[in-house]
Amino acid sequence: MNTASDRSSTPARIEYLKVQNFRALREVEFKELTPLTVLLGPNGSGKSTVFDVFAFLSECFELGLRRAWDKRGRAKELKTRGGDGPVVIEVKYKESGYPLITYHLAVDERNGGPVVVEEWLQWRRGQRGKPFRFLDYREGQGRAASGDAPDENDRRIEIPLKSPDLLAVNALGQFAEHPRAAALRDFITGWYVSYLSADCARGQPEAGPQERLSRTGDNLANVIQYLAERHGDRLERIFEVLRRRVPRIERVLADTMPDGRLLLQIKDAPFSHPVLARFASDGTLKMLAYLVLLYDPSPPPFIGIEEPENFLHPRLLPELAEECRAATAATQLLVTTHSPFFLNALRPQEVRVLWRDERGYTQTQRAEDLPGVREFTEQGALLGHLWMEGQLGVGDPLINQGGPTRPMKGGRSA
Repeated sequence: MNTASDRSSTPARIEYLKVQNFRALREVEFKELTPLTVLLGPNGSGKSTVFDVFAFLSECFELGLRRAWDKRGRAKELKTRGGDGPVVIEVKYKESGYPLITYHLAVDERNGGPVVVEEWLQWRRGQRGKPFRFLDYREGQGRAASGDAPDENDRRIEIPLKSPDLLAVNALGQFAEHPRAAALRDFITGWYVSYLSADCARGQPEAGPQERLSRTGDNLANVIQYLAERHGDRLERIFEVLRRRVPRIERVLADTMPDGRLLLQIKDAPFSHPVLARFASDGTLKMLAYLVLLYDPSPPPFIGIEEPENFLHPRLLPELAEECRAATAATQLLVTTHSPFFLNALRPQEVRVLWRDERGYTQTQRAEDLPGVREFTEQGALLGHLWMEGQLGVGDPLINQGGPTRPMKGGRSA
């Protein structure tokens, strides 16, 4: 088994996701997830809903189940129309040095409020061992085995929760005697599911360094200040990349004003005075925010980015995709996109195609498994070109149903 230092240097990876009764996700599975996973599909196909599954789970741990549930309109808006049973989210993830761990959460509504119908953690010790459920709760009642490597021979202690809308992993994960629950709690609360906005980045927050970019990017100036004070080399690397992407950008400044606010300014090379961020282009601010996120010295364990192509020049997107892949050395990324230029830098195993079936429910398939895609890409074809030509079955943004179609006969030139 690896040492503690080995484990801490190797990020945990989500390898599997199953969702049931979450809006259009009646029953969807994502198997063999890659460190960089990109969701592709027409408007209304379910990409943003999958994205929101991660946001929902993160908010359940950070803000509490009740707030995350109410924020999404409760069962009336959150549960699949015409579906029965609870909302189910099941994640399989791997920590270095440990077996694959499955986290299962099922939530339903009673008397206008959410209830944890079922929540459990399990793993299989050894390749031939049977799955062992070392945490098992229903409606606030259950038991859990303690220790770093719980085994079926270990005693599982009954630990009732105060309320049926509390998550057992979140509660027990605060205690040292439940390190595996604590590890999962830390993993999920560390997720960064972004909704970056150029307008938010134009604000003038109170001065003070902040280590992590907020989900909207409204503290971009604070993170620039933090990097300047603690990680000057990393910030210079960000500026170097930004200069290559945005012509004549020299550097970005975060200066404290007399009233205690932080002023973000962008210095153009030919001019002596910098431009205030409020007057900078949306694309410049979005690219800066993405670089700050992807070059984070201590990145979140999971990053979600929705439609990074917005406000960016198409020629910048292939390199941004490459940087997303490079960032997976220390984190895991989920990206939604409509851009063929972003897709052109991706591999077929990294892309999941989504569509709605005739009943209106989301279906998904890995691009690599679509007929002909592997053969086309082996001959040099790019995924973005294949998508625009209809080879992935969702080339027409006006078509939400039907799913992937068989590619044209006769192939294409690379």
